[in-house]
Amino acid sequence: MSKAVYINRFSSFFPNQPVGNDEIELYLGLVNEKSKIAKRLVLNKNGITKRYYALNKSGEITHTNTDIAANAVKGLLDQNLTLNQFDLLSCGTTTPEQLIPSHGVMVHGSLQGSPNMEVVSFAGSCCTGMQALKYAYLSVLSGDSKRAACVASERSSAWLNSNYFEKEAYLLQQLNDRPILAFEKEFLRWMLSDGGVALLIENQPAKDKLSFRIDWIEMTSYASQVETCMYAGGEKDQKGYLVGWSQFPEADWLEKSLFSVKQDTRLLEKNVISLGARFLEKLIEKRKFNLETIDWFLPHLSSMYFKSKIKEELKQIGYTIPEEKWFINLPEIGNIASASAFAMLEGLSKTGKLKKDDTILLMVPESARFSYAYAMITVC
Repeated sequence: MSKAVYINRFSSFFPNQPVGNDEIELYLGLVNEKSKIAKRLVLNKNGITKRYYALNKSGEITHTNTDIAANAVKGLLDQNLTLNQFDLLSCGTTTPEQLIPSHGVMVHGSLQGSPNMEVVSFAGSCCTGMQALKYAYLSVLSGDSKRAACVASERSSAWLNSNYFEKEAYLLQQLNDRPILAFEKEFLRWMLSDGGVALLIENQPAKDKLSFRIDWIEMTSYASQVETCMYAGGEKDQKGYLVGWSQFPEADWLEKSLFSVKQDTRLLEKNVISLGARFLEKLIEKRKFNLETIDWFLPHLSSMYFKSKIKEELKQIGYTIPEEKWFINLPEIGNIASASAFAMLEGLSKTGKLKKDDTILLMVPESARFSYAYAMITVC
């Protein structure tokens, strides 16, 4: 059994060139002219200036999610580290390319020259990257694996093309004379980004550079207390219960836009910050750490709008994290869901600001049914 587990290397893969706010519709297409109203409102709030799409300007797919994840894993390799030296591939995503086989084995299949190995795949939403990391962490900690590749990746642009909105836009205008799509669908369109980040997980620290020791990873779900907030592949009924796509006739799949990603922004506003703070309070008591003495705070945000909300909620429970301890790269890369926490950690590692014994608190909220992941990491 290992005494500790370390992240010793990062590798990110972002497809194509960054896309600025004025270029979004060149890639995703235009739903209608009035949709630009929502775009302006949402971009003013979310603070995102760039994102990545696995598309060209003709809307053609340039990379699959599988490609993105495999390229991120390949970036971990060099002349001293080959695929033959891995025991485990642990994957997380919100946007798999298919229902079956699992995303993880598809990534494994894309890694030409890889030997047979254990592969696990987590599907869900933003916490899936952290779930993949916890599995890799526990596997290495127990001695079951010596070396693991953990990768989180997204191709959210698969949900965002205007073609998937046109039918619904027409129906909404016919029924309600609404000028734009429902906000809960429109608002995610201007936030989500494609990309992947892979981590090298080992039972010994790197010899020639800083390593990141995983001290603990904690997760919880409030699904038993709060209804579904963000979803795709279904529709909520009048009681708020999520009815899956297989319970609808095929004709409804398009007409009801069952496979578009939707978010109930009222539920989001009411719960996402307060429930995350409630879990954090329990962790402070359980893990016996002082939130105000951590060196770095890396919260996954879907929008910069929530930064001030988190600060207010922390004050409510008696804590203040100084501005200089926050690290967020959402404005530069967009919301890459399951990969966002890994991207922040990699981004911080490149700043040159880290020193040995620095402590880093990762926070990942998942609004799908309100799940949360926190991790404490020490630089060594």
